[in-house]
Amino acid sequence: MRSPVHREGWPAIGIFVGLNALLFLFAGPFGWIGVPLTAWCIWFFRDPERVTPAGGWRVVSPADGRVLPFAVTPPPAELGMGDTPLTRISIFMNVFNVHVNRVPCEGTVIALAYRPGKFFNASFDKASEHNERMAAHIRSTGPDGREIDLAVVQIAGLVARRIKSDLTEGQQVTRGDRYGIIRFGSRLDVYLPQGIAPLVAEGQHVKAGETLLADLAAADLAAADLATNGTTAEDPTT
Repeated sequence: MRSPVHREGWPAIGIFVGLNALLFLFAGPFGWIGVPLTAWCIWFFRDPERVTPAGGWRVVSPADGRVLPFAVTPPPAELGMGDTPLTRISIFMNVFNVHVNRVPCEGTVIALAYRPGKFFNASFDKASEHNERMAAHIRSTGPDGREIDLAVVQIAGLVARRIKSDLTEGQQVTRGDRYGIIRFGSRLDVYLPQGIAPLVAEGQHVKAGETLLADLAAADLAAADLATNGTTAEDPTT
């Protein structure tokens, strides 16, 4: 049976429990002051089960949290995915959200790239560009054999000092699988392929492995419309 606490949390929990025990030992009843902090630390590293939507060629949220304003910007340069601007969905995780990250779609890990950086508040837009991050390039293959690339980026926040990713290059991944964790407070960015529109709204609260972010099959509809009418479904002139 899987532990309800992520394995990365046990060292931190041990420190909190030990300090709380010392507080009881040397300060008597004042030790109760540390109990809420210890309880919070255990709660922070919780790792609940999730029911990932089955079937389809879809992208699920890699993190729990709040959807920040969308941006259209190139993916991280270190992934080598080019400089074409893509729709970026950013999810901000506060210190009360589940911080276990999940794979957004089925596919193959093409590249991984770690980049050190600063520690701005993860809710700031500049965090995507300047903060420490771990980026992954995933190539997903649809039922028709067509391949689509997307990027998912773990980004450290104001108090986050550890990004953990279990992915390896060449690894086959399944939508909704656990793949890492960030502590404490952070964000994840998902760069959607061209022609794919988000299925979530800015300000919406999402759940890792459960909330649908996008439908990759929608690219088929856009391509078909372009071939038939010379326009896309999102073309404002149609």
